[in-house]
Amino acid sequence: MSTALTALRVLDEVAQLQPVGVTTIAERMQMPKSSAQRALKALEASGWIRQTGPGKGKGKGWVLTTKAIDIAQRVAADVGVREVARDILTELRDATGESVHLVIREGNEVVIIDVVETVNPTRIYIPLGTRSPLHATATGKALLAHMEEPLRSEILASGLPRLTDSTITDPAHLDAELRGIRVDGKCAVVKGELREDIGSIARPVFSRSGMVVCAISVFVPMYRFPADEGRICQALTHAARQISARL
Repeated sequence: MSTALTALRVLDEVAQLQPVGVTTIAERMQMPKSSAQRALKALEASGWIRQTGPGKGKGKGWVLTTKAIDIAQRVAADVGVREVARDILTELRDATGESVHLVIREGNEVVIIDVVETVNPTRIYIPLGTRSPLHATATGKALLAHMEEPLRSEILASGLPRLTDSTITDPAHLDAELRGIRVDGKCAVVKGELREDIGSIARPVFSRSGMVVCAISVFVPMYRFPADEGRICQALTHAARQISARL
């Protein structure tokens, strides 16, 4: 059995049984304990698993890290979402009169994968492929609010750089805002947190299994930021549900 195949099989065992010890894995896979231990250490070194609990006893063993969640979300987000969403994004642009962005998450950033520009001659152009920090964008907040708890906590703890005077840099403050988005069903809203001249409102898009895979936003220059946020949020909610249904 190749080393890579052994590691993958061990990873699968950890995913099913976590927290699990090396003895249990060796017995289930009918392999020497030393071989199982080497595979576990290799997976730990590559960031896939970690040990929990000091010493011995219940709760001690190997568990998955958030890397597995991260990879799963990237794969789900990459399955034709741009093609699926394009006409819905155009309808959203027409309904709101403002530019619409479709983004996915990569690490601690959002990446714009599609843009439908407003017909308004005064606009702020943000090109495809632009990366922005999760904590300072409406789409980023929408994704953060609905992602798995271990990964969200890890991202909030990694640092929230200040980009403008309005940027939220306190993890507790941001976590409270995310809770309102998640629990109360609010749209994510940013006013001048990424750039002082930019505002946006966003909603997440979910896969059939309920995993958040991408987000959509209505993107507005701050000088004409909509007073009717409720109407924009309603249009975003409808568009996000349409994309989710197609996925």
